Amino acid sequence: MIALALAGAGATLAAAEHQPQYRYVVLGYVTDAKGHPLRGQPVKLVRNKTGFSYRGETDATGFYVIVGRLGDESAGERLTLTVGRVVTELGARFDPRNHSTERGTRIDIVADRAVDRPAWFPSSLKRFLSSR
Repeated sequence: MIALALAGAGATLAAAEHQPQYRYVVLGYVTDAKGHPLRGQPVKLVRNKTGFSYRGETDATGFYVIVGRLGDESAGERLTLTVGRVVTELGARFDPRNHSTERGTRIDIVADRAVDRPAWFPSSLKRFLSSR
């Protein structure tokens, strides 16, 4: 179900990525200093180890979703997220033994500042998937 919804959102998924242990999702909202959503902002997630990048763009509400291909061996791997002019580094935080829970984080960009909100990831992903 998630693979179909994410594929419909413009994410490119390999055949095996229909299972949570093969992907890492980074999502969030991009707003200006007054809280207005910024549409059409380029978003790029780079695996620092390999240099491979995943690209996307914010929608009309300033929301973005990037699906990276990371397996169990990638726990703790460093990633670089670039949204517009904002660049931030993050670690892929997940339990490699857990193959049922979606892996990812939420990072909002608020007035040129990255705000990491990992606790909001599950509810944000659920809301996104239910809107598809």
